[in-house]
This record gives sequence, structure tokens and C-alpha cells, in this order.
Amino acid sequence: MALTAELVDIPSVSFDEAAIVAHLEAELRAIPGLAVDRIGDNLVARTDLGRGHRLILAGHTDTVPGDTSGSRLDGDVLWGLGTTDMKGGLAVMLELARVVREPAVDVTWVFYAREEVAMVHNGLRELFAEAPELLAGDVAILGEPTAGAIEAGCQGTMRFEVTLAGVRAHTARPWMGRNAVHRLGTLLTALEAYPHREPVVDGCRYREALQAVHVEGGVAGNVVPDSAMVRINHRYAPDRTGAEAEAHVREFLAPFLDGGDVVELVDHSPAAPPGMSHPLLRAITDRHHLEVRAKLGWTDVAFFAEHGVPAVNLGPGEPTLAHTAGECLERAPLESCFTILRDLLEHGA
Repeated sequence: MALTAELVDIPSVSFDEAAIVAHLEAELRAIPGLAVDRIGDNLVARTDLGRGHRLILAGHTDTVPGDTSGSRLDGDVLWGLGTTDMKGGLAVMLELARVVREPAVDVTWVFYAREEVAMVHNGLRELFAEAPELLAGDVAILGEPTAGAIEAGCQGTMRFEVTLAGVRAHTARPWMGRNAVHRLGTLLTALEAYPHREPVVDGCRYREALQAVHVEGGVAGNVVPDSAMVRINHRYAPDRTGAEAEAHVREFLAPFLDGGDVVELVDHSPAAPPGMSHPLLRAITDRHHLEVRAKLGWTDVAFFAEHGVPAVNLGPGEPTLAHTAGECLERAPLESCFTILRDLLEHGA
């Protein structure tokens, strides 16, 4: 608990992480047997013991903006910005690096910056671009809060902008035009009734979604609008490729489109398969009887999966407390996570 409090007491809002990175770098360089690399505000520390498997343990150093006045311990509960998301996880990682000097697996420790902001700034993305060889491994565990469960893989996410065409006219003579905003109504009704899939992948049940998230339209109070746009977010399970998911959405939209309408894919982050068949993940699940559930949102595990490394989330804390004014972390889940991961490091598969 003291180590978590120490890290919480170092403010590290996104883009202001130099102090905590310097602190972690000094701690890691003081541990015998670790080769430490710093790239920007990202740290990678590696053992090189010639073990049969290499495990990656990763976590982000930044927090969202909030009260950076520090931590407060109340009995077995530590309060403060970042306790759950995710300085408890960082404390587990650092303490494991300190105490497990002869692990049964080689370990790569990754402390990366700027996870809480747009993906273009993500430190993990920077590491894969600048030094992908440092992130080679057999399996990765990210210490995001999961309330003691394994959140396996993640769903992909893609956003489309659908622009429907109309014909401009005076609202006193609407029959002379075609109202593009009215055309959105049929499409929005269909989106509300979208028949989502719930595929099971590696024993994990995912739930797909297709949601309208933004609407634009209108010219003036007396003009039939000749254009209207809806932005749509699709969350898709890892049994589909990005190309398959895009084709599915375009097929769904086709009955509502006419000539002059435009469907544009504006961004896409791919899904990640659960990877629970890997012996290291099977070992940790079986020995500790952990719940395994699908990750319905998108997380940084997808960066690893994209490079052929199965990855899951497993960290201390209740995820629903992340980014809230009441963020806190209890002692029991912190110690439980440490015990589970220490067992994996000391005994492997």
C-alpha cells in the first residue's frame, strides 16, 4: 500500500509524466539483472535469463486530470487520483521487479506514457514504432483495473460518417425538395433495432454494437436541408477482421442509401483475440480460479495482438471507480493481484 501511495503522490496527468518516469527509472536501474531502456517518457526493463517463455507486464504512468493533491489512507483503503487507474497496478509491477530476482520466465516490464489521451500520443504506440524488438514476447498482461478477473482480448472499434443527400427547397414548398434530415429517421430507427451478435471466442462471450453517436443537419429555419450526417460507432468481436466488420456495416447501411449518399470510414482500431490458450494464461487462470470475461471496449492489448503477442488485462481495483472523484483502492485486491502475478513469475506454466 505504501508503494502505491508513493506513486499516487507524484502527479502524472497526461503529458506531465516526467517526474514519475524519472522516479520509476531510478528504481528500475537500481535492480540487479535488469536492462533498462528509456524512449521518450517510456521505460522498458528486461531480464535475460534464457527462459523458455517471455512474459510482458505493462502499465501506463499517466492519469486523467483531477485532484493531484496526493493520497489519503483510511484503514485499508487508499484514496486519490490514479489509485485504481492505474498506480496500484504500477506498484504491483515495481514490487515484483524488486522481489522476484530469479523468475521462471523472462520478464519485460513496460511503463508507458499517455494512455489516457488520443491514441496518436500513446506511449505504447511510440515504443512499437521506435523499438519493437523491446516488446517481443510470448504473452502480455496489462495491469488495468479488472476487479480480480481476466479481461481477455478486446473488441475492435470503427467509426463511420454517413452523409445522406437531399434537395434544398423553401419550407413553404417542401414538395419541391427532399428533406435529408427526415431521411435520417429511417436509418436511426434501424440502428436502434440493430440485431447485435454475441459470438463466443475462446470461451469469452462478446457483444457487438452499432450506435449512432452524432448527428448534423440543417441550413436555416426556412430551408429544407439538402444534406444530413450521422456518425456511427461499430464495436465488433475478434472473430471478425476489420475488413469483414467494415463490409458488414456497409451491407447493413446499403438499403438506406441512394445515389449521392456517402459512407466514409473515418477511424478504426482492430480487435484483439482472447489468446487464453497460451500456457501461461491457462496456468494463472487454473491455479487461481480466475473469472475470464470478454473485454467489450477497446484497450491497449490490441497493440500487442497486432504484433502477434496474446494479451489480457489483469490488475487491482474496481474499474467503475476509474476517472471518478471517489477513486480508491482497497488493500485486499492489491495484495491478491501481487500474489497471483508473483506465482506466475516464480513458477511459470
